[in-house]
Amino acid sequence: MDETSIEQRRAAFQALHRQGCFVIPNPWDIGSAMLLAGLGFKALASSSAGFAFSRGLPDTDWAVPRDAMLAHIGELVRATPLPVNADYESGYAHDPAGVADSVRLCAATGVAGLSIEDNTGDAAAPLYDHTLAVERIAAAAEALKGSGVLLTARCEAFLVGHPEAEAEVLRRLPAFAEAGADVLYAPGLRDAGQISRVVQAVAPKPVNLLVSSPIGLSVAEIAALGVRRISVGSAFARAAWGGFLRAAREVAGPGSFTALADAEPFGSLNDFFRKAEREG
Repeated sequence: MDETSIEQRRAAFQALHRQGCFVIPNPWDIGSAMLLAGLGFKALASSSAGFAFSRGLPDTDWAVPRDAMLAHIGELVRATPLPVNADYESGYAHDPAGVADSVRLCAATGVAGLSIEDNTGDAAAPLYDHTLAVERIAAAAEALKGSGVLLTARCEAFLVGHPEAEAEVLRRLPAFAEAGADVLYAPGLRDAGQISRVVQAVAPKPVNLLVSSPIGLSVAEIAALGVRRISVGSAFARAAWGGFLRAAREVAGPGSFTALADAEPFGSLNDFFRKAEREG
């Protein structure tokens, strides 16, 4: 992949964030990335959980080593012509300088964007101190300066069970924006009021909304709230695991095979990948 292709993808990713609303699905391997691209999505995002589960690992902080994650991200980047945003967890470092070093390595894979979260991985103190969290985002932004890679800053207050999660999100995301984040993201938002307040708090910078289960809002309704980007996190990977386990449990339990009727036909998958191989 040449530098021109990387620059074009990064420019396309930036353009997607300037107006409207788009869905960025999360593949977990090369095949799922290719299939999602074939469905017409305009960009892709990695899923730390989707990849961890495929390796038989939990989605806990850095359970997948940084080098393995970088290799996976690079595979997704090379799998399709689409821009890729990397779910880069908390940057594989605690201190700002370490985050900056990790971010440079991620940018070198050819990604068009990456996200850094404020989850420490320590159940006793699950969020980085506010000042340190902002400094980490500032260091990541500085490391990406001039690269064209969009930086998404995540506040994990809802996911870690913060007692005043919304207030903490509304305190941190504007600070992350001021520190240089290009996109703001608070996983766990579920209702229109919360979503609107976050969008307004960081405007005019774009917001990513995670929809990993039904929240009673359609893409059009979410777009009307001012959200620029919608991701599904581990949801597609878990949907695949769900189908797999339903069929396997049926065979292991009652010994019937009716769940296999829901499987994607062999021919459609084989034909898709055969065509992709010829065109590649």
